Amino acid sequence: MDENQLTKDFEEKSLKAKSHFIEDLKKIRTGRAHSSMLDGVLVEAYGSKMPIIQVATISVPEAQLIQVTPFDPATLQAIVAAIRDNQSLGLNPTDDGRVVRVPIPALNQERRQQIVKQLYEKVEETMIAMRNNRHEALKAAEKLKSDKTMSEDDLKRFGKKVDELMASLKAEIDMLAKSKEEDIVTV
Repeated sequence: MDENQLTKDFEEKSLKAKSHFIEDLKKIRTGRAHSSMLDGVLVEAYGSKMPIIQVATISVPEAQLIQVTPFDPATLQAIVAAIRDNQSLGLNPTDDGRVVRVPIPALNQERRQQIVKQLYEKVEETMIAMRNNRHEALKAAEKLKSDKTMSEDDLKRFGKKVDELMASLKAEIDMLAKSKEEDIVTV
């Protein structure tokens, strides 16, 4: 393994952490309805737990309402239960025998603060993953140096490259978090 491969591996792992963070951002409530709010919901159907998207179509007919239409009407009650039982969503779905309607309540100030706190916990989780990736990459580079396949100058250059990439990704994540925070606190 050489310096370029180490850089590439570090970059790939860090970009995966960033894309995971972006996916997590989609699941955080902002007070407006969006179909990806239900992405983490697992429905007990056909003897196993399945993602809600596999048992129903999800649409957003209004800014404060999500509508879930099951493919099989027999799964309607399981869908309602799965949404209601997901405590992190805090939603109360209703059904009319054909579709599930999930009204999105307006967020109060206290709930907005809790959601912002959750947002920054996700930021910290992402940064921890990236720091772990950095640590692994630098450790691998140190091993190459001790095996005499990388010079001291190459090691320093690699460390600088990794630090620059970390700073760049951290800035992007901070920018995404600030943008999401504005969405959350805007009434």
